[in-house]
Amino acid sequence: MAEITVDHFFQAEVRVGKIIRVEDFPKARKPAYKLWIDFGEAGVKQSSAQITKRYTKEELADNLIIAVTNFPPRKVADFESQVLVLGIEVAPGEVILLRPDGEAPIGALIS
Repeated sequence: MAEITVDHFFQAEVRVGKIIRVEDFPKARKPAYKLWIDFGEAGVKQSSAQITKRYTKEELADNLIIAVTNFPPRKVADFESQVLVLGIEVAPGEVILLRPDGEAPIGALIS
């Protein structure tokens, strides 16, 4: 990977969000969910996330996650993914979500 500066890193707006709605996403090329995430004052944003191997829809509801909120929206099939939910690929196609280790304010910026 290319080396970046700290200034480049801090251009990414990374926030705490709360998953408020989860739906199956059968039109996605790879198994995924459609997520609606509350970022407080930053609003509710949607994202496509390939996290179906590790999580059920019921497990995801009301969970806090970490996401990049200032990337341009991406079209995934017929769905606009507005944020990038962060995770770690621990095995092929199996992603563990990055999330706070306790309660955190919705919409809080990661620094």
